[in-house]
Amino acid sequence: MEHGKHKLSYMALVIATALSSNVAFAQDNTQGLDTSDSGLEHIEVTARKTAENLQEVPVAITSIGAEQLAQNGVSVLTELQQFSPNTTLQKSRGTNSTLTAFIRGVGQQDPLWGYEPGVGIYIDDVYMARPQGAVLDIIDVERVEVLRGPQGTLYGKNTIGGAVKYVTRKMTGDAEFKVQATVGDYSRQDFKVSGQIPLIDDKLYLGFAGASLQRDGYGEYITSDLDGQDRENYNKDVFAGRLTLEYTPTDDLFFRLNYDKTDDDSNSKGGYRLLPSLLTDAPVPDSVYDSYTSLPTWNKVETEGVSLTVSYDINDTWSVKSVTASRESYSPTNIDFDNTSLRIFDVPAIYDDEQFSQEFQLNYNSDKLQLVSGLYYFDGESCGHYDAILEVLGNALTLPGFTAEKSGCNNSESYAVYAQGSYDFTDKLSMTLGARYTTEEKEATVNTAAFFETVYPKSGWVPGYVRDDAALAGSINTVLDDSEEWSRFTPRVGVEYQYSNDMMLFASYSQGFKSGTFNPRATTAEPAADPEIVDSFELGMKSEWNNTLRVNATVFMLEHKDRQYISVFPNEDLTVVDQRLGNIGDSEATGAELEIQYAATESLSFDLSVGVIDTEFNEVLTWNGTGYDDISDDFTVSNTPETTANFAVNYDLETDLGSFVFNGNYYYRGEYDLTETGNLLTQDGYGLVNLGINWYSNDGNWEAGLHMKNVTDEEYLVGTYAFVTPQDDGSYLPGTGGDNTLIGYYGDPQTVAFTVGYQF
Repeated sequence: MEHGKHKLSYMALVIATALSSNVAFAQDNTQGLDTSDSGLEHIEVTARKTAENLQEVPVAITSIGAEQLAQNGVSVLTELQQFSPNTTLQKSRGTNSTLTAFIRGVGQQDPLWGYEPGVGIYIDDVYMARPQGAVLDIIDVERVEVLRGPQGTLYGKNTIGGAVKYVTRKMTGDAEFKVQATVGDYSRQDFKVSGQIPLIDDKLYLGFAGASLQRDGYGEYITSDLDGQDRENYNKDVFAGRLTLEYTPTDDLFFRLNYDKTDDDSNSKGGYRLLPSLLTDAPVPDSVYDSYTSLPTWNKVETEGVSLTVSYDINDTWSVKSVTASRESYSPTNIDFDNTSLRIFDVPAIYDDEQFSQEFQLNYNSDKLQLVSGLYYFDGESCGHYDAILEVLGNALTLPGFTAEKSGCNNSESYAVYAQGSYDFTDKLSMTLGARYTTEEKEATVNTAAFFETVYPKSGWVPGYVRDDAALAGSINTVLDDSEEWSRFTPRVGVEYQYSNDMMLFASYSQGFKSGTFNPRATTAEPAADPEIVDSFELGMKSEWNNTLRVNATVFMLEHKDRQYISVFPNEDLTVVDQRLGNIGDSEATGAELEIQYAATESLSFDLSVGVIDTEFNEVLTWNGTGYDDISDDFTVSNTPETTANFAVNYDLETDLGSFVFNGNYYYRGEYDLTETGNLLTQDGYGLVNLGINWYSNDGNWEAGLHMKNVTDEEYLVGTYAFVTPQDDGSYLPGTGGDNTLIGYYGDPQTVAFTVGYQF
């Protein structure tokens, strides 16, 4: 860990230098911050559930607005990791719509139902409880905010790493219509339409947005027996739409009704075999985007949501707000763990989730005190079903066909009351106090079965297959049917010092918790794992001077306690995979983040963000039969590079032909492991170069953009499945299924896209 500590020390020195320089400058600057003449954009965020200037919020936050997203050709949520230090947002294994999210080393390793995220995803303040369908496409968005560090006071459970807020565009009051088309390599064809219609002038508006997003695969399935199936791998086939109705009957009362629906019919994502198969004669593919499979290639993710927001200004200081929301998702998916043409280790699965939430807020805003308080209710049903099909078990066991089936639900109901206020003692000194009390009950069932035949979740999964539920019912056993209740108090304490109009210094302590849960893979009636807890300390600076330079910096330390983890135990019955969930131990992280924006001239600007983090497990206890052993040296904090950095340049050029914006950025991610323990694949540090040219007509109606991503065509891992045992001589012993299963999933290759849009 010494290398990481040197990086952290260097980063702290950089921040200290920036801080001391800023202090010296602030003493000479008596004009204060004048955003009207500033070369820097005034950025408004709602990180504390009220509209504030980014520079006034004592939270480590990155906000990326619609204009910046468009000019950088950002089309999907995962690309935002480039802009936020110490952040990982990547497409998960097996599908293009499941999100892997980590912030400051805290996230969710396994997307199976029942497991809880460590980073909260929000659409217009509505929480998305599951990672399936969370790789959101950027459609008619106003901005995206990335909040780093525990947000347990205002946002509640499962935000121990942070939160990502997807904020859709609000109505402007005028009739608008915009159409946009994008074409690119891999036969990319995207079509987007959005607009708004005043139904009653100054009172009632209807907004709409829709998108059809199509692309061929970066690779293909090269299996020989896929007659009649789509062979595209890493392709895209998405339709997304949104309707919004806004009503303002009086100046003090506002209603907003949102409906959104997404259908993702992109194929299941096949992995790349890094080792030759022992059981087939197929070679390792030539491309990392090519794969083999014995499952159908189709996949589906359907998500749908509706929300109603009502806000009322009681008077100049008091206001109330209500957010009522319901969401559901359904995802049948095919995951071929071994990625061969044999059914060595195939897992067809169904994820089925529903949630309802209700939040009431009572807010107060005066010259001295700003208060956000509320009541929150959440009811979520998270269910699933998978069949682990093993037809060939090598030397361990040979069967004509064997299927291990799991199904069940992890349902939760929670209530919370919260309040957070900031009080100004003087013009310079203020203090923030926040607290949230949450009580949650979780009910879980796990059904398990073993069939000596190949079984799929439902009829028609493969052509001609009929699932005989009546005949299978006798083999299905309920091994877990239990409930558990937890209560948690999560505080936040902060002190802010406004050194000058241009600089704020802050220090804070915050706590968050990740929900306790039952093991969805349980083989016995094992108890639930307790909630995970994160305690975080931060020191930060928000500064801006000369209306051209913005420097925001944070140093932090967090302790991640009672970490939940699945352990695999040997079983005398080779058909039983005994996986038990428990709280295994603690980890910690220390780090720093620096974000700089510099408007060198009216036309030229630079952005720099750097994050460094040093993580390690302090304790991982395992039972040896007579006592506990500490095996923390075998664990690593996954999906967390020691260094992330982004340097971007933006140049505006005004001509008689219109306005041109040229931009480019270099994004670097340091080395990181893909799994917490038994890691066999480590991604070396790599850099991505992205370039763009944008054009805007002088009348403001037309726009166009040409964007090239991953210019140098870097290959980098974002996920893995590993079912082999490494040997000292560099060879591997086969694992589950009797084959050398070491699989990699990769990020996007070099792509080029041209976009043209018209609006009036």
